[in-house]
Amino acid sequence: MANTYTQIHLQFVFAVKYRDGLIHSSFKDELYQYIAGIIKNHNHKLLAINGMPDHVHILVGMRPTQSVSDLMQDIKGSSSKWINEKRFLKVKFEWQEGYGAFSYAKSQVNTVINYIRNQEQHHTVRSFNQEYLEFLAEFEVVYDERYIFKAPI
Repeated sequence: MANTYTQIHLQFVFAVKYRDGLIHSSFKDELYQYIAGIIKNHNHKLLAINGMPDHVHILVGMRPTQSVSDLMQDIKGSSSKWINEKRFLKVKFEWQEGYGAFSYAKSQVNTVINYIRNQEQHHTVRSFNQEYLEFLAEFEVVYDERYIFKAPI
């Protein structure tokens, strides 16, 4: 699109169904590379990806050519299918419904990248649920408790 200039930085947060810790270190890096490929194929720019066994954080420089929901549907749908086809797990892998999407100014990008890179450290002091609720509060997102990511079973 001629004369269209954008700078859109979004952090996505999404969890494994029932918050099961199914993202094992044995295939985590491959999964992140696979997700990076999806993002690149849609002409977006992956700025950071990391997570824990039960959830993932991604920071993306988005192009305005695709909706947020279409990108997330592709990432979650394709990656869960890929995990199952690769038979990394003895159980069926699924992502939990929904996701968080939070926008940032260019001046905040390095801070968010560092935050994502240090997930393991952050989760020594607070749970994923605490972290996610803090995001919702910080961004003043109105939410329904019934639809917050469910705690592990």
